[in-house]
Amino acid sequence: MESEPEALLDGIDEEKYIVATYYMAMKKDWNAHKVARAAAIEQSTGTWVPVPGETPEVRREHVAKAVGVYEVPNFEFEIPEETKERHYIIQIAYPFINFGFQFPMLFSTIVGNLSLGGKVKLLDLKFPKDFLKEFKGPKFGVKGVREILKVSERPLVNNMIKPCTGFPPDVGAKLVYAVSKGGVDLIKDDELLADAPFNKLEERVTKYMEAINKAEEETGEKTIYTINVTDKPSKVLENAEKVIELGANGLMINYLAVGLPILRELTEDPSVKVPVLGHMDVSGAMYESHFSGVSSILLLGKLPRLAGADIIVYPAPYGKAPILKEKYIQIAKAHLLPFQHIKQTFPMPSGGLTVTHLPELIKDLGYEFIVGVGGAIHAHPMGPEAGAKAFRQALDVLMQGKSLDDALDEYKELSAAVEAAFKAIKEWKEIVS
Repeated sequence: MESEPEALLDGIDEEKYIVATYYMAMKKDWNAHKVARAAAIEQSTGTWVPVPGETPEVRREHVAKAVGVYEVPNFEFEIPEETKERHYIIQIAYPFINFGFQFPMLFSTIVGNLSLGGKVKLLDLKFPKDFLKEFKGPKFGVKGVREILKVSERPLVNNMIKPCTGFPPDVGAKLVYAVSKGGVDLIKDDELLADAPFNKLEERVTKYMEAINKAEEETGEKTIYTINVTDKPSKVLENAEKVIELGANGLMINYLAVGLPILRELTEDPSVKVPVLGHMDVSGAMYESHFSGVSSILLLGKLPRLAGADIIVYPAPYGKAPILKEKYIQIAKAHLLPFQHIKQTFPMPSGGLTVTHLPELIKDLGYEFIVGVGGAIHAHPMGPEAGAKAFRQALDVLMQGKSLDDALDEYKELSAAVEAAFKAIKEWKEIVS
């Protein structure tokens, strides 16, 4: 029986297997148990037809096992005539000896050819301790980022420099100085700007850090700047080492564009002694289908945390990116809930956020998040410094248990930000309607 591609979940040694949970839909007359068994064989020792080399000995050690087939709705005595397809939650346990402690072969096995099978979506992965212990996770995490900034409780504010791209470092440095002086805790490059010919990494990091240091001398508050080192794989670490040598106190990478293995290589490199921010771009192509791909909770939550991101940018449901609120909250929980020895990752909801969204952000996530803000700071009618101040004022008010309306007469920057936010949201709705 040990060589069979099927088992009770309670009957396997869970320390030897990664258990993948899938949604699958199939034709009404298909036998889901046989499909699950076939998938387990296809993604481990065999193929669609028996081959001589797939011996009982090979199967005993290496075959994956279907360990759960659960139909929803759970028909028991008949299948309604109007049923056209049947829907299942299927669990397959994969012996991780097959692929080791790395992401490329993990994905090749667990997503692999199954992703070609129509309505098949990877929902979750349960990792054994023996697998997780080979991953270091975030170097800093929530606690470490807070210690650098000396901010112990309130939500943090991150600003994306806007415009997204097309400007020289001198222009960006002026914006960096303004928003640092205004009180943002972190600054990140837009994901569309990395090592561009008109804005080279070396020049940008030098000028931006000079601006940040000048602002710190005046305000006494620290700011982390995460510079985008995204590039071809052979250059990512080279870029990181170069900018750290020039004074960078943070790094950023478009982790799905370059791949989880590159994110992991960056975060686990001993020479990288600054926080690393992972950006979400490309993710929608992988999770937005209701029926296929990889769950957003895995793609934006658990997996980049495992790969070592200290901060993860992901979409918020109040702005311009469509995502269910319950999914957005669960992604944050995947960043923060206990995960063996892996440190917490800072959730950074983002995408068209303004000061008016802060009350709901706090209601949904508490205080353990970074609000990712771009245009709402840079388009402030009194300038980007005032835009940054408005967010800090709003957080101070909300941390005291008051509403934003209570403080509009007290803070001119906040009042102007609220007015501008309602105007911008109205204009955005007109654009997309």
